[in-house]
Amino acid sequence: MLRKVLIANRGEIAVRIIAACRELDIRTVAVHSEADRECLHVEMADESVCIGGPYANTSYLNISAVIAAAEITGADAVHPGYGFLAENAHFAEIVRDCGLTFVGPPPEAIRLMGNKSAARAAVSAAGVPILPGSKEPLQGRSEALRLAGEIGYPVILKASAGGGGRGMRLAFDERELRAAFDTARTEAERAFGDPSVYLEKYLERPRHIEFQILADTHGRVVHLGERECSIQRRHQKLLEEAPSVALSPEQRAEMGKAAVAAARAARYVSAGTVEFLLSEDGSYHFMEMNTRIQVEHPVTEMVTGVDLLKEQLRIAAGERMTLPPRKAVPIRGHAIEFRINAEDPDSFAPSPGVVRRLVLPGGPGVRVDTHLYAGYSIPPYYDSLIAKLIVHGKDREEAIVRGRRALDMLRVEGIQTSARLHRRILDDLDFIEGRLDTHFMARYLREG
Repeated sequence: MLRKVLIANRGEIAVRIIAACRELDIRTVAVHSEADRECLHVEMADESVCIGGPYANTSYLNISAVIAAAEITGADAVHPGYGFLAENAHFAEIVRDCGLTFVGPPPEAIRLMGNKSAARAAVSAAGVPILPGSKEPLQGRSEALRLAGEIGYPVILKASAGGGGRGMRLAFDERELRAAFDTARTEAERAFGDPSVYLEKYLERPRHIEFQILADTHGRVVHLGERECSIQRRHQKLLEEAPSVALSPEQRAEMGKAAVAAARAARYVSAGTVEFLLSEDGSYHFMEMNTRIQVEHPVTEMVTGVDLLKEQLRIAAGERMTLPPRKAVPIRGHAIEFRINAEDPDSFAPSPGVVRRLVLPGGPGVRVDTHLYAGYSIPPYYDSLIAKLIVHGKDREEAIVRGRRALDMLRVEGIQTSARLHRRILDDLDFIEGRLDTHFMARYLREG
């Protein structure tokens, strides 16, 4: 087993990694920026090192500073969490070349799945359904127009080198595609340093369904069921649940098999997520693979009882995963995760500041992952996620009831949070009846 893990991240995910390490008797090193000296992960870790100024590019994205911190503290492994350097293949290579263990997939898998065009080609060769579109990055506007004419509008342009909505443009006709092509390339260049884009057929009302993957160094690859991630704003997820009400047992088995095939095509090791778009007619298509632990991993933990962070650490140490062999992981009940952000629930404007009072909900089926405490000053430099509230029930109805109760109990005074928005969503009839797709929030906000 690993001896000492440096956590190249901050906030709630750093706290979560520390908890997993403690249960496995692994010492931890927290790195932090000058703005995060009082962050909870710094206090909880066995050791801490300040690696730079408040902005991420001078601290959490500073590869040389992270590696230096690992070397001076004697860490033998680095866990990147999510965000920051988590899906940076160059960073994973440097960690490996420095004789450290990277708690994540091989850099080759990160690089392959980070290039969306290459990822589409790899999983397609493994028999995984993909949307009609370009097999390689587009060579020019004329090729985009030709392909769009062949597969039919609407179509969407996406950055080959990244995701998160950047470099993404939708076109419903030739005029819109002509106008969108250069804009998408410019955005891709600014966001990822690579202007290449590819084109796909656009599904107008799909669900976003992702499958949790675990793969170890002994050749075993399994999935732990799906998560419904259709409730999102500007391609950023707000609420996730498991299982999805849209899947039959047969569909779950088929999509899970495809997710495993995609992971094998990437020669994947560690925890990861294979993401699909599910059409109204029940057909599904590969969208991308996230080569890291996901923000929403607790949803899967709640319905399977599997500690994904501990499995990830064991796999990184070369051990076999502890799941029973040759058996599908059973799904028990229903879980929902609410991402609690420090932002105005109506305007979505960031709301950094001092947490004057904090009351966290409890009771049956309630979990909170957070780095908040009363008196903590939320800095303005990073992502606004401050907590994840997860509820579990024997079925979806009970999970929704527990979600309402837990959100009503939550108190974060001194700042604005998105909790009130989540509470309203739980009373929405479309949500209650499971009528979800990726445009749910656009309709909800427009109608509200």
